[in-house]
This record gives sequence, C-alpha cells and structure tokens, in this order.
Amino acid sequence: VFKPQSQDQPTGFETAPVIKGPEVDTVTFDQMFDQYLNIGFQASNLSAAINEIKRMLSYRLSDDVYDPNRAFPEDPAERAKIGCKIFLGYTSNMVSCGLREVIRFLVQHKMVDVVVSTAGGIEEDFIKCMAPNYLGDFALKGKDLRDKSLNRTGNLIVPNENYCEFEDWVLPILDECLELQHQGFHWTPSRLIWKLGQKINNEDSIYYWAYKNQIPVFCPAITDGSLGDCLYFHSFKKPGLIIDVVGDIRAMNNQSVKSCKNGCLILGGGVSKHHCLNACLFNGLGADFAVYINTAQEFDGCDSGARPDEAISWGKISYLAKPVKVYCDASIAFPIIVKKSFVEVYEKNKEFYDSKVYGNPHEYFQQLEDDFGYKVKWLE
Repeated sequence: VFKPQSQDQPTGFETAPVIKGPEVDTVTFDQMFDQYLNIGFQASNLSAAINEIKRMLSYRLSDDVYDPNRAFPEDPAERAKIGCKIFLGYTSNMVSCGLREVIRFLVQHKMVDVVVSTAGGIEEDFIKCMAPNYLGDFALKGKDLRDKSLNRTGNLIVPNENYCEFEDWVLPILDECLELQHQGFHWTPSRLIWKLGQKINNEDSIYYWAYKNQIPVFCPAITDGSLGDCLYFHSFKKPGLIIDVVGDIRAMNNQSVKSCKNGCLILGGGVSKHHCLNACLFNGLGADFAVYINTAQEFDGCDSGARPDEAISWGKISYLAKPVKVYCDASIAFPIIVKKSFVEVYEKNKEFYDSKVYGNPHEYFQQLEDDFGYKVKWLE
C-alpha cells in the first residue's frame, strides 16, 4: 500500500525538526518549554511564536544597511538604539481575566510601544483597581445571576457594584474633560485613556503605566462598553463633550509610518486585531513581524479568524515576514510566551528598555492647539 521514497529524490524534510517529546521525569519545567518545537501541533506553533517575538525584540536598525532615502540616523551607535516598534492588540476578555497583570508587565517595562484594545479592555483595568472579578463557572444560569446583580464573562463573575463604582469615579473626570474642552483642548480616545491612567494613580493598572511611560493606547471602539455608557450618561448630565477619532487615526497610523520596523502581537480578534494590522499597511511594507493567538477559524470570512496569509494579501503583513498563529486560548498560551520571550529578553537588556523615551503621538491636535495659543496642561 505504501510506496517507499526513491533514494535519489529528496523529500525536503531532511533537516526538519524531529518529533520527540520531553522526558518529563528529567527535564526542568523551564526546559520543557524549550522542547515544545519538537512536540508538534500547537506546541510547535507556540514555540515558533516565542522565537518570532524574540526576533522582534532583538532587531535593531543597525542590523540594516543605511538608506539615505529614509529619515533615520546614519551613525551606527544611534541606529543601535532604535528597535522594532511593537503593537500589542487585545480584546476585553484578556483584561477581565488574569492576563491583565501580564499585559501590565509589558507596558510597565516598555516592552511594547503601542497598545490597542476595546472599551472593555480599557474600563476593566480601572474597575479592577476598585473591585475584583471572581471565579465562577461557565454553566451558571443567567437568570439566577441576574437576580443577584451578577454578570458572567465566561467563567468569571463581575458584580454590578463594580460598574457602579467605576461610574462614580469616571463621571467627575469627564466633567474636567468638558471644562478643558471649553478652553480649546481636543479630546481623543487615547488622550482620554492617558487622563484616566493619570487619575487612577495605581501601579496595578495597565494604563497608569501607559500614561507614566507615555505609551499611546488606542481604542477605536471606545463607546462599546461601560465607558461608552458613562459617556452616554454624561451627555445628559453635562452635554457637549466630544471625543474626536480623527486625531487618533492619524496618531495610530503614524506609529507605523514613522517606524523602521513594525511587529504585531495580537490576542484575540475583532477591532483590536484589525486596527493594528491596518496601521501597518500605511508604511507601504506591512508588518515585519506578526504573532496571532486566538481560537477563531477562517471559514466564515470574519477578520477574527483570518490567518496571517490573508493579511499579507492586503499588504498589512510583509510577504517577507514569517508570521505565526497559535490556535489556543490566550489565557493558556500568553503567560508561557511572555515568560519565555519578553521576560528573558528584559532581564538581559534592562538598560535598553528602561531608557526608552516616547514622543508625543498627538502631534495633529497639538499643532492645532499651539496655533490657537492653548497652553493649559491637561495631565494635571
């Protein structure tokens, strides 16, 4: 039934990794993950994702030949200080669960340069500074939970009271935002998120560190969540606050346009996934590195399940890239990936990351405000 291969016809797999699992009784826990490449299936994809992220992190502009047509320094010492710009995108459930602390580590230590999330991914971070989520069960009955003023996110329980506390906290801040707007200031979603990060003043918060490190956080769907509810309530209480998306789309796309190399690390799908990839289209090359972690499938044509090769067809990922998709619940895969890539690299290069300084991403509205003589500091 099976025909043996011809000795003079190579298969192309002569140098491929051999499938072999770890000897679990002799390897350490850390060593076991080093052997994932040889296990096969999604274990191999997870290993490939770790390696791709390490490539992202190790890139320096000095690796490339100087191009006088690009606006980057010629001095090798200066080029060695410029790395790949890393876009981190994630859905709200990543913050609802315990990945929030993993994401906070990356932002706190400037391991990522641009953050993109949904409204839930913003508000849940602030809410957790006020009150916790709890472990429940996927099978809990919705009616029973509703009667007890409890909400279910998968197998997580979020009390109504958490959102009440958030509303009480955020509405007075929106009052401040409206007053600044009356003085000529332009609010965008990312500017508002920095303002909230400054106000929360809590080192457990992702967006406290984004504000402190001046890492831009973009939320193209900022009205789709409790934060949007608060904006709705505020429009009746004190009408007039405007959150303008034009400044943010310019700031977001310019993150890619003005970068020498771009990498995307995307947890989940939807708007946060597409917003990262679409920005990379604008540098004319697409993302140079990409890692997806999600369980979505492509058969229905939705963007969430689209494989990296589809993004290559749109020019959102470079055809020269070696993108990886890990088909796995991110709550399982992401802590392992971060520990084996970001944490290892940070421990060896603390000086590089600690010394990173970010410019003002809001140059569009900043210029308008400067032209009109608006000088009030909005992060006070």
